Amino acid sequence: MQKVKLPQSVDPFKSAMKRSDYQGIVASKDMERLLDAVVTCDDAVEVEVQFEKDAQGLTVFHGNLSTQVSLICQRCNGEFTYPLHVEFCYSPVQGSEDTEVLPEAYDPVEVNDHGEVNLLQLFEDELILSLPLVALHAEEDCPVGEDDMQFGKISPEQERPNPFAVLKELKRDQE
Repeated sequence: MQKVKLPQSVDPFKSAMKRSDYQGIVASKDMERLLDAVVTCDDAVEVEVQFEKDAQGLTVFHGNLSTQVSLICQRCNGEFTYPLHVEFCYSPVQGSEDTEVLPEAYDPVEVNDHGEVNLLQLFEDELILSLPLVALHAEEDCPVGEDDMQFGKISPEQERPNPFAVLKELKRDQE
């Protein structure tokens, strides 16, 4: 199947009425915040997204994203590849009151003044959120072993006099 470039923004209500399905790519060079958070990223992010109306009549779009990024291991400072696979399910809303009636399975996404959702920004947010909090190799792949992570024993801190001991003595004198 040929990979096509997806639109940056789309009207989810019209797309749901048409039951549109998109399979294609988004250029990672357009995702500046993602590129700032990683060392390198594949040239394209593979995207599948389906628009539909659910049983309650709500407009819903769901799908998945996948790409590979390179991160810096916080244990050994080496570079390693990390696959990103994200599944999402959104329902477009036009205000905060619409958010309250959504089922928990759907994440709300606000539409702009033209009734469109910026897919590029939404997909970029999802990929950034799926990055690990602390980037680490798998322990068996990391050149820094368990023995290298031990830095010795910490000597106990010298006992200092309690600064409130003087107050305790004053209190005793008053009684």
